[in-house]
Amino acid sequence: MFFSPLRRKLVTAALAVSVVVPVAACGGGQTTPAPAAGQATPGAVAAFPVAIEHKFGSTTLKAEPKRVVTVGQTDHEVVLAFGVKPLGATDWFGERPFANWPWIDSKWGDARPEVISNGSEPNLEKIAALRPDLIIGQYAGITKEQYEKLSKIAPTVAQNGKYEDYSAPWRETTLTIGKALGKPAEAQRMVTDVEAKFDRIRKDHPEFGGRKLIVGDGSAPGKWGVFSPKDPRVTLLAELGFQVDPKLDGKTKDGTPIEVGDEGLDLVETDVLVMLPEKADDVTRIKQNPVYANLAVAKADRVIYMPYQKPSTGAALSFATVLSIPYMIDEVVPSLSAAAKKL
Repeated sequence: MFFSPLRRKLVTAALAVSVVVPVAACGGGQTTPAPAAGQATPGAVAAFPVAIEHKFGSTTLKAEPKRVVTVGQTDHEVVLAFGVKPLGATDWFGERPFANWPWIDSKWGDARPEVISNGSEPNLEKIAALRPDLIIGQYAGITKEQYEKLSKIAPTVAQNGKYEDYSAPWRETTLTIGKALGKPAEAQRMVTDVEAKFDRIRKDHPEFGGRKLIVGDGSAPGKWGVFSPKDPRVTLLAELGFQVDPKLDGKTKDGTPIEVGDEGLDLVETDVLVMLPEKADDVTRIKQNPVYANLAVAKADRVIYMPYQKPSTGAALSFATVLSIPYMIDEVVPSLSAAAKKL
């Protein structure tokens, strides 16, 4: 892959995930997790026992979990949205481990989770040492072998088999995690609130309706990525009212990005183009590429740049959680509107 280091972590993780240590090294991983301290959340008792279907079968949770570990790349944000602080989490975005995003900086408080994975290799020994009573892997690529090993440590809710790995929609992850935490009604309220925000945007911005959109990555000189129509970042922007450009249909395999050089850059000609550079400084380099600058969409200034850092709009789009989505919408919709109105 020729994407930025940050993007490479995400894409590589989607292609191959392996376990760091054998189960034998997990010590207490073969035994039942120790009971957690604390009182049950009001209303949670009635939510258990609960069976949750996933890619590798069904997991039954007998009581409200108190010691949660997340192995999915964005699952910790969803868990935090319910007021639960994971003891362990994946840190695929190493530059800002867990805390300093505008939409989440207050959620952790003084707590910091154990890093149990960098996005590709969950460390079973670290996970077992945390004595979890629930392991969550929704925005993940857990393999059958990994699932079997994780399940020996604690009940494990793997990704939904209806979707490709690392492609579960934000609604699905929110509702599933809410169910696992004994908070299904709260999960539904969260989903409804975000959907209402999308509804308002579509109503207030009819200029988005029917406009074709493509999401690209230009974080390496002369090398470009075009995201699959199935990518959560693309489908999320489509919920604002845009149409994913049909020219991409059938051009991607298994939801992975399309890779092109300057000679293939005409693939991103569309009504509105969203670019996800690693940082704001990359925007200048992208604009100075003569092939890119000659694109009609670029000359007409119908490109939206969403960097991962300073500002963090690209990160908010990539995390695509009930916490990051409202922030992304508020920050980006004015620019999208300005671009769409130029057509």
